[in-house]
Amino acid sequence: MRKRFFLGVCVMPLLVACSGLSRKHASTASTSQGYPNNPAKRQDIVMQAIAMLDRGYTYGGKKLHTGFDCSGLVTFVYKESAGIALKGSAAQMAEATRSIDASQAHPGDLVFFNTLGPSFSHVGIYIGDGKFVHAANERTGVKTERMSNGYWSKRFEGYRTVFS
Repeated sequence: MRKRFFLGVCVMPLLVACSGLSRKHASTASTSQGYPNNPAKRQDIVMQAIAMLDRGYTYGGKKLHTGFDCSGLVTFVYKESAGIALKGSAAQMAEATRSIDASQAHPGDLVFFNTLGPSFSHVGIYIGDGKFVHAANERTGVKTERMSNGYWSKRFEGYRTVFS
C-alpha cells in the first residue's frame, strides 16, 4: 500500500505535466516551437510505460503476464497505447526510427544505449524530466532511471523517434 501511494504521489505530477498542453496550444506550438505531432499518443505511451513499472524481466519477454526485456517492453507499450508496431531487437528498432537531437526529444520518444558492445543494444522510453522507463534486468524488472545516472550517461547513444 505504501509503495502505491508513493507511486501515485510521484507519478501524478508527471501525468498532469504531460497532459497540460491543450489541443489549441498544441497546434500553435507545432508551428512555432516544433512540438511533436500526436501529443495524445505520446501521453498514452508515457502513461502505459509508467503503468508497467515493477513488472518482471524475462529475456525475450514481450507479454504482460510473463515479463519483458527492453525491446519487448517497447513493443508492448507502443502497440497497446498507440497502435504503433515496433518489433525486433533494440538495434532493429533503432534502424526503424529516426535519430533526433536531444533538444527535439519529447516524452514518448526512445532512448538507446550501448550496454553490450554493439551499438543500440538497449532501449527505453523517455518519459520527460530527464527520466526513462526500461526493462533493466532480472533483479530489478521494469523501472525508471535518470538519464544523468553515471552508468546510463556513459552508455547513451541517442534519442530516436517514430513520429515525424
